[in-house]
Amino acid sequence: MGPLSLKTLSPQVKQYLVITGNYWAFTLTDGALRMLVVLYFHQLGYSPLNIAMLFLFYEIFGVVTNLVGGWLGARLGLNKTMNIGLALQIIALAMLAVPNELLTIVYVMFAQALSGIAKDLNKMSAKSSIKLLVPEGAEGKLYQWVAVLTGSKNTLKGIGFFLGGVLLTILGFSGAVTLMSALLAFVWLFSLWMLKEDLGKAKNKPKFSEIFSKSPPINLLSAARLFLFGARDVWFVVALPVFLAASFGWDHWWVGGFMASWVIGYGIVQSFAPYFTGKKQGRVPSGKAAFTWAVYLALIPILIALALHFDFYIQSTILIGLLIFGAIFAINSSLHSYLIVSYADRDGVSLDVGFYYMANAMGRLIGTVLSGWLYQQYGLAACLWVSALFVSTAALISMKLPRNS
Repeated sequence: MGPLSLKTLSPQVKQYLVITGNYWAFTLTDGALRMLVVLYFHQLGYSPLNIAMLFLFYEIFGVVTNLVGGWLGARLGLNKTMNIGLALQIIALAMLAVPNELLTIVYVMFAQALSGIAKDLNKMSAKSSIKLLVPEGAEGKLYQWVAVLTGSKNTLKGIGFFLGGVLLTILGFSGAVTLMSALLAFVWLFSLWMLKEDLGKAKNKPKFSEIFSKSPPINLLSAARLFLFGARDVWFVVALPVFLAASFGWDHWWVGGFMASWVIGYGIVQSFAPYFTGKKQGRVPSGKAAFTWAVYLALIPILIALALHFDFYIQSTILIGLLIFGAIFAINSSLHSYLIVSYADRDGVSLDVGFYYMANAMGRLIGTVLSGWLYQQYGLAACLWVSALFVSTAALISMKLPRNS
């Protein structure tokens, strides 16, 4: 069989490739914007809790968007939800390209709300599409496709973090968001032209009351996801970049570079997660794997927090420890991403995926607020202890997941 060309691909797969490309472009701007906001407002003298508040609407609207977005995707098709998301991100970026005196907390929170809606419309559209492109029963291929999409997205988000630090240094805040808004507008116009298939539209129009999942495995997995992502963001979103800048004296390049390296490595490990969880033996993961890997993960923040308490090579311990946390977290996240797509119903898949990512967004919301408050009140060690508690809770919930693949 000769090399695969675009002409030999089915219309649905071509559509999926366009959706994935859009998702990647969006992810670069999302990662860069997050780093720009954290570093720029820290530079302006905002407290860690105030910086966390800037992301409050971003996360709250992510929760709402995943619920409503899954329903919209099932009724309208995933092409329309993708294009709406891209348009909202362009508006959010353009809103931030104003003079400094207009960048009040409330104004930035509102712009971040639009960005949060945009991001979750994009994520829900991309992840829901995979279920429809893999034949029923091909669970190994489904796991691999989900892992590659999730991993590549996070690698690009990491590059976005680095890009945010670089653009802030070279162009300043306003110049950086203006450039990103213009580049994303080109992607949006291409998307309007190319996305024509109503991929993901449900045969039976779901009622709005159906946005809440009635499937016990999906409810359990969603609860575990909430605590898993709360465990990451409780130290990652605000506490870590501010700690690196304040305690180690790192500049924007170094902070952005380290955060970028973490997320890029995290994305690469996610892409190869199937090889760590039994692919060579022909197995696909079950709920048991989600429990086992969560137990491994819970040990890492405990060890880092103990090192901080005993003043044991703090800089080396934090940097190496968080890289290890990132690798094991990536496998946990990839397992979850596969399980939700596997558990989801094919007709109206975006309803189940949307509900699950609502829990994901709720975990990020809780983690973000706690990240600013805990760090300001008690320091990085407290963030790590809460992280360990959250991962342990995710492990306990995962024990109830179906044990068969």
